[in-house]
Amino acid sequence: MDTFEAIKSRRSVKHYDPNHKMSEMEVQQLLSAAMLSPTSFNMQNWRFLVVENQSIKNEICAAAWHQAQIKDAAITVVVCGDLQAHSRDPARYWRNAPVEASSKIVPMITGFYEKNETLQRDEAMRSVGIAAQTLMLAAKAMNYDSCPMIGFDPVKVSAIINLPKDYVIGMLITIGKAIKPANERAGQLDYSEVVFKDKF
Repeated sequence: MDTFEAIKSRRSVKHYDPNHKMSEMEVQQLLSAAMLSPTSFNMQNWRFLVVENQSIKNEICAAAWHQAQIKDAAITVVVCGDLQAHSRDPARYWRNAPVEASSKIVPMITGFYEKNETLQRDEAMRSVGIAAQTLMLAAKAMNYDSCPMIGFDPVKVSAIINLPKDYVIGMLITIGKAIKPANERAGQLDYSEVVFKDKF
């Protein structure tokens, strides 16, 4: 599917075929595409928990005010950020780069983020957002539908999935086969209201 067509046709779908299953090859193709998303310093600080187990989906659904798309979609992806990615052997993020580049950049990574929890969280959320959009567009290109979700209790969901203490949940994304199309777009702002040039 053409990239622009995927962007235009991607919608937040709420109703999925509960009987449709994605193959492991499809899941890997989808997540491998998301893993190509850009991150600061190439830290790759997104983490993707793919939930296929029906009982776990049901638990998450209950922690998300019983929004049915979680239990009915083929998979629910919990898109997380690793808040400590900057301190986890950062040389590995640049292991294939020329020595001239890695020797300059790697020593900068830990110092840039350490002792700055706000920046750590901001960076994780930036990465989650970029990866989430990549994931949804890749799903659309594979003829799957998706829905990004923030309507859930993060404490309850963290407990259900055993979220590591230094990870943060950015959003949930349901992916599957729609059985009902999304509603018409509710109202797009005018181009002139959101796009500016050079200065506000």
